[in-house]
Amino acid sequence: MTETAATTLPRQEPRDERIPTVIADGVDIVYRVNGTGAGRGSATAALNRILGGKKKAEKRAGVRKVHAVRGVSFTAYRGEAIGLIGTNGSGKSTLLKAVAGLLPTENGRIFTDGQPSLLGVNAALMNDLTGERNVRLGGLAMGMSREQVAQRYDEIVDFSGINEKGDFITLPMRTYSSGMGARLRFSIAVAKEHDVLLIDEALATGDRSFQKRSEQRIKELRERAGTVFLVSHSNKSIRDTCDRVLWLERGELRMDGPTEDVLKEYETFTNPAKTTKAAKAAKK
Repeated sequence: MTETAATTLPRQEPRDERIPTVIADGVDIVYRVNGTGAGRGSATAALNRILGGKKKAEKRAGVRKVHAVRGVSFTAYRGEAIGLIGTNGSGKSTLLKAVAGLLPTENGRIFTDGQPSLLGVNAALMNDLTGERNVRLGGLAMGMSREQVAQRYDEIVDFSGINEKGDFITLPMRTYSSGMGARLRFSIAVAKEHDVLLIDEALATGDRSFQKRSEQRIKELRERAGTVFLVSHSNKSIRDTCDRVLWLERGELRMDGPTEDVLKEYETFTNPAKTTKAAKAAKK
């Protein structure tokens, strides 16, 4: 198990126990936003650090702290599909980036078993290149060999549905709609089996047929001992895909449990009037 962007620990296989793939222990994530305090230049900032230390220097320079994630702890296990829900700005995407090792933690630690793959990063697409070229480069960027990419090329293109209305795979990515690009990115990412796959809103793109293919692919990844995290504003996608949900609100982990239990509480929180109306109708 690896501490994100830090220490590597020997892998252990517990007997008759669920095997953890991600452990978050009291994680705080803080963004620092430059403000309008006195002393904006690098020389002044250096002098501030000498005179008053980091905290005082930040205060003098007008640095504002944004506490995006606060004291979040959880353990994810092999074979789980975990949904991350919460209102806008609740810290869902920030937490995913920290698990992927792209953001440092202010306090606490994140340990991962294997290499987490954040959808859209490991399979980055380049607008000036054709879809075909992006498939090949994206596969190589994820660690597949040239032979593996060649073997899975047709499967990736067919899965994405890019060519259903023309030979778009031979055109530059800049000619694609945002939805087409997102579908191709997802198709490249799931062509490889991942220890931990982190997906941010990918299932919100495409028609229902593509969404069903995506949901089925996530189930296949889970069955092969992978762990999937899905950030989505679609409760239906979460219900169809995940067996567990983490609910973040204002950066704090408000609830962690079975999908239906957590979504029921979340839907009451986000739409109390509708929930009350439904309850009254049920009593009649």
